[in-house]
Amino acid sequence: ISVWQRNLNNALQNAIGQLLINTPSINTTLAVRPQDTYKIMVNELGTAQHTHVISEDIALLVDMFCYLFNLRSAGLRLSTLNKAMCPRFHVDRIPCRLVTTYRGPATEWLPNMQANREQLGLVTSDNSDVNSGLFNTKKAICRLEEGDVALLKGEGWEGNEREGLIHRSPEVPAGQTRLFLSLDFIAS
Repeated sequence: ISVWQRNLNNALQNAIGQLLINTPSINTTLAVRPQDTYKIMVNELGTAQHTHVISEDIALLVDMFCYLFNLRSAGLRLSTLNKAMCPRFHVDRIPCRLVTTYRGPATEWLPNMQANREQLGLVTSDNSDVNSGLFNTKKAICRLEEGDVALLKGEGWEGNEREGLIHRSPEVPAGQTRLFLSLDFIAS
């Protein structure tokens, strides 16, 4: 994992709040190119001033992700969530994923030295990670902060087989909404 710890500025925080009031349900999945992302996001989210602020930030992240990995395009997912999307710890079988949470609880992960990979994915009687033997103590669980941008190295990264970052979606408290963005490699 590589984390850019960033604080969302007031304009972006206000824009996110306005977006969630005006559009409480978002589930957008797109293939985007850096040069087109801003326009595509304004088309998806609308032309109000607050959507321009969010669209600019998303376009910046797409540009950075594509530049870093020399990609022509990326798979973008922007979603509002009121429950954990992937509640169990798992690894992704992709090269790398960028994640950020604009609002709400952020992605949780386990440091490699704190995890027993042999227990990864095993179903327990209560269907939770707590009793799986994957980790010894809840203190082992790390969490990104709202606004952080993280690159999660997956098992599809050459030479990283069986070493992908173990992570999960957090629980979302009742009455709260999580606004989550992810970017993935896609075939050019």
